Amino acid sequence: MKTMTLALVLALAVFAAQAQGTTTFYGPNGSKTGSATTTGNTTTFYGPSGSKTGTATTTGNTTTFYGPNGSKTGSATRPHR
Repeated sequence: MKTMTLALVLALAVFAAQAQGTTTFYGPNGSKTGSATTTGNTTTFYGPSGSKTGTATTTGNTTTFYGPNGSKTGSATRPHR
């Protein structure tokens, strides 16, 4: 269940970053927890210190997630509209 929830949160972050170009994430206390930038169909995620934490590439209705070293960590597919 945790994995599915994390995948959903990341997928939503990807779609939000794609819509806005850059998205900054904040924790409940207002401190920055990370950010995401999008170029083309690739979103890159950064931690609060600015270090790369991973990427996500969207092709069609599937988003594939990669860790900071480029290894595939998972994917999520949304239904066609």
